[in-house]
Amino acid sequence: MNAGKNKMADNVRSEDVLGQKWDRCVSDTMIKFASGLGLGIVFSVVFFRRRPWPVAFGAGAGLGMGYANCQHDFQNPFLAYGQRIKVAQKAEPK
Repeated sequence: MNAGKNKMADNVRSEDVLGQKWDRCVSDTMIKFASGLGLGIVFSVVFFRRRPWPVAFGAGAGLGMGYANCQHDFQNPFLAYGQRIKVAQKAEPK
């Protein structure tokens, strides 16, 4: 009945899904950490006369947001991410 419909779901291994989640988690956390660090440096130089606390606050906020996103990603097993799947078209008879 649905033999060919779930063919892609049959080929996905659980360790591959876990690896993809870890990859997304690490890259998202590093991006948020670097963005927070950069914004902290800018705010420290421009507004707070080169005090160190905006840098630490920005880096900590970025790290915390990345950690919260990772926690949500691992606790929600049925979260679907958008992917573009190419569908093979049938050849027309001549």
